[in-house]
Amino acid sequence: MPFNTALSGIRAANTDLKVTGNNIANASTTGFKNSRAEFGDVYASSLLGSGSNTPGAGVNLQKIRQQFSQGNLNFTENQLDLAINGAGMFILDNAGDKLYGRDGTFGLDKDGYIVNNTGSNLQGFIADDEGNVGGILEDLRVNVENQAPNASTELNISFNLDARETVLDPNVPADPAAYFDPADPATYNHATSATVYDSLGNPHTMSQYFVKTDDVTNSWNVHVQIDGANPTAPAGPVALVFDTEGALTSVDGVSNATEFALDYDPGNGATPVAGLAVDFANSTQFGSGFSVEGLTQDGYTTGRLAGIDIDEQGLIFARFTNGEAQTIGQVALASFNNLEALKPVGSTLWAQTADSGELIVGAPGSASFGDIQAGALEESNVDLSEQLVNLIIAQRNFQANSKTIETANQTTQTIINLR
Repeated sequence: MPFNTALSGIRAANTDLKVTGNNIANASTTGFKNSRAEFGDVYASSLLGSGSNTPGAGVNLQKIRQQFSQGNLNFTENQLDLAINGAGMFILDNAGDKLYGRDGTFGLDKDGYIVNNTGSNLQGFIADDEGNVGGILEDLRVNVENQAPNASTELNISFNLDARETVLDPNVPADPAAYFDPADPATYNHATSATVYDSLGNPHTMSQYFVKTDDVTNSWNVHVQIDGANPTAPAGPVALVFDTEGALTSVDGVSNATEFALDYDPGNGATPVAGLAVDFANSTQFGSGFSVEGLTQDGYTTGRLAGIDIDEQGLIFARFTNGEAQTIGQVALASFNNLEALKPVGSTLWAQTADSGELIVGAPGSASFGDIQAGALEESNVDLSEQLVNLIIAQRNFQANSKTIETANQTTQTIINLR
């Protein structure tokens, strides 16, 4: 019957209108992927087969195919807005259910977890205290509490002492250790300072005064003070000896050593410091002005979270007000052998199905996965011009099939009216 054939065409056109309308409605939806309706013709058949002159029986919907092509990137000012430039999908945990999507609109909840607009947790690989990233999927979390202080355990300083300097002590015989007075610059050749921290995060100024003790043996004394007071150890100055090439050969009487241990009591209820390693490696004595070439130490005071940075590999760094940065973890990406078989569940998220294949998890920038672009969102991949043309075509098909019903009705009425 032509009625059934035309009715199948109307249904197909109506489905096409729904799919096209849904694409148009989500043209501005972040991470949305457009779909298209695919149809096939229908022919009647029997156990005895069908002839070559069998008329068609209409049309049916074969598949609504999803298009996972890349959308344009829209740059924002939010570092937790993430876009994937290339293949891959974000992995989200929704109360135990794994969901996947390209919408990178993320933020922090009250507990510091990175979540999307529906409250699903972004998953990735967690880093340990040393910044080493593991390989087990977990909910990514930013610790919004203050960062605990860390007492300084080592200080590395490299410098150049001016070989042209002379012994300043005018006494005969010279006694530079006794002659030294930190309040009198005329009693030392060079000076510098560095900041170290105690167990409570309190800063302390470690001053170092360099006094040349022998022009012939290239010997120097280093007088160390903490906040203007002598440390617990060493009890006196630390002796430095340089060779004729200007290289450091001895520290505190130990050949080939570059460091010594410093003990001091910071007070204020902090733990007394024992064995702060002060390392003079790569220090020299050349015929040029005094200069500090490098200075590092591993302590810091308490800090508040100042911001979050995410690089192209998805590594998440937390920046604190004390100048420290901590690796929190790494965003994980998912892939499937058959993306088109994923089941859309709303909120621009998809769920795994039997036809999609097994979940493949990896880090951004590895294997076939794309890079992460922080401060950007992926726009919908809907082409409005194309969809408006499809809308016209679907409307025309609907009208044409309606005309088939109208014509079939007139033909049937003519037969009924035969006398």
